[in-house]
Amino acid sequence: MKNLLLSIVAGICLLSIPKIQYAQAPTLGTAAEFVLFTTTGAVGNTGISQVTGNVGTNSGSSTGFGNVNGTMHDNDGASGQAAADLLIAYNQLNAAIPTFNHAPLLGNGDTLIAGVYNIAGVTTLNSSLILDAQGNGNAVFIFKIGAAFSANTSSRIVLINGALACNVFWKVEGLVSIASNTVMRGTIIANNAAINMNTGDTLEGRALSINGAVAVSGVLAYLPTGCGSPVLTGPAAPNLLSSSCFAIFSANGSVINSGISNVTGDIGTNVGLTIGYDPLYVTGFIHPIPDGFTAAAASDLLSAYNYLNTLPHDIELLYPAQFGRNLVLTPHTYLMNSATSFTDSIYLNAEGNTNAVFVIKIKGALSTSTFATVVLMNGTQAKNVYWVVDGAVGINDYSVFNGTVICNNGAISINTGATLNGRALTTGGALSTAAIIATSPSGDCNTLPVTWLYFHGKPLQKSILLEWATTSEVNNGFFTLDKSSDALRFEKLTTVNVKETSNTGQLYSFTDQQPRAINYYRISQTDKDGTTTTYKTIQVKMDINPGLIARPYARSNHIYVQASGAQPGAADLTLFSMDGKRISSQKILLTKEVNTYKVNKALLPGIYLVSIASRGEQLYYGKVMVQ
Repeated sequence: MKNLLLSIVAGICLLSIPKIQYAQAPTLGTAAEFVLFTTTGAVGNTGISQVTGNVGTNSGSSTGFGNVNGTMHDNDGASGQAAADLLIAYNQLNAAIPTFNHAPLLGNGDTLIAGVYNIAGVTTLNSSLILDAQGNGNAVFIFKIGAAFSANTSSRIVLINGALACNVFWKVEGLVSIASNTVMRGTIIANNAAINMNTGDTLEGRALSINGAVAVSGVLAYLPTGCGSPVLTGPAAPNLLSSSCFAIFSANGSVINSGISNVTGDIGTNVGLTIGYDPLYVTGFIHPIPDGFTAAAASDLLSAYNYLNTLPHDIELLYPAQFGRNLVLTPHTYLMNSATSFTDSIYLNAEGNTNAVFVIKIKGALSTSTFATVVLMNGTQAKNVYWVVDGAVGINDYSVFNGTVICNNGAISINTGATLNGRALTTGGALSTAAIIATSPSGDCNTLPVTWLYFHGKPLQKSILLEWATTSEVNNGFFTLDKSSDALRFEKLTTVNVKETSNTGQLYSFTDQQPRAINYYRISQTDKDGTTTTYKTIQVKMDINPGLIARPYARSNHIYVQASGAQPGAADLTLFSMDGKRISSQKILLTKEVNTYKVNKALLPGIYLVSIASRGEQLYYGKVMVQ
């Protein structure tokens, strides 16, 4: 009887406890797409602000913004709908039943749990306010402030234990003033009052006013993710097919390098010559002249360009001349409608989606400043970034560029010290590089039946010793060594039988008893079924004429070459244009004394290539400019 009585009393006590009122997020509708918005008033910016999300007003104008990672909507259908949706959200917040009453001072290291907080007077945020979701990712925090709201300098909202900025709401009945270097999180809705944000502020959320101006100055403001917001994937990537194997490629134009460039991926052109790349620094295949691979790549590249060219854009960046400047972009298709100047840095934010694709379409030339940088963040991968340029591309000294550049009928120039994590491909135009690092996302496409360790050569008295090694071989038939004096035309040197099929690899060598001054050696491997795969090409110099010193220079539309120190003998002095076409060739006599040789042809201004060869051996190769 006693236990029954205790149970009844306990039940009555439980029924008498008031129900906890959990906060419910309001319905923002299309207003959720705006990071800065007012129903009535101006939206203005000073300084350089980084903004992700739509910006606009339904009665007024938006001014002072550079490139915005979103769409500007002033007095249009989108702004009208957002104004209506914003009023609905405000009314829902206004009707929310308070869970707690709070003093008008927030922060100072306090921690609050989810709920509806009612604050009657003028409210200030100072130092840190911690919002604790207690492991509930759906926890909602609503602050109903009955007067003005301000945040002191360097104040911050800290989210812990699953709290999300998309679930934090600030309803303010008065002016909102956020001091410099504050980190605000959540959606701010000001009723009949302005919102002001200052230099160095960060807003992960929204600043929305029912009736009042919104002014920002040098801020970072971006829409919160989660809470049902769409996961950005960007467009479908183009299929580059065979052109994906190339790090450097022109479908129609010369491909020329100066200095030592380190390249991973194939290099070549389908019309013209590929010149100046040292095989020792290339992991991939150099196509010195057009072949079947370059023809396929040219066709596949054009198909990829046509797909990207017709791809509709999501966002137009309105100020191409101000591109860069620490702008943050998310997975979309972007359009810039004129020549674009890229200064400083651009940040590509995949928001945690490693498969997200970025496409940046430029209707005009693209040029970068020195040290320009494309920064990949939050899972962005270089293989998923595409730059489509209808014009010339100039990547300036020491820049770091991520993504595949597809240039349509324009030249590409990648200058000294630049790093390209991607590809430089043009449908038509010369392509030049100068002491760069380029790494194709596909790496070296030449998948080999054997696993190679190395292939190198070295002078040995009057011969050259070639050595190579494998770490594993399966069904390997034999090796073939080819030899060339110009890396263009190869002749078979010898074949070498495999020692024994092995998972541990083997060491091989061959001695060339009749080397030239400059030698190119190419090695390939043939399977037992007859399939042949080329590994790489190397260069070995013998210094047969080590004393030759040559210096070309130009005067009055003619080129002169001053040479001395050579072993006496006849030689050929040949002049080429930058696209590899022979312009003139003449016989000269080399001696140890200083001699000056004049190219007997008047030339137009431009850059030319000078070659001195003797008995089939190239002794000198260099550039000269005619002004």
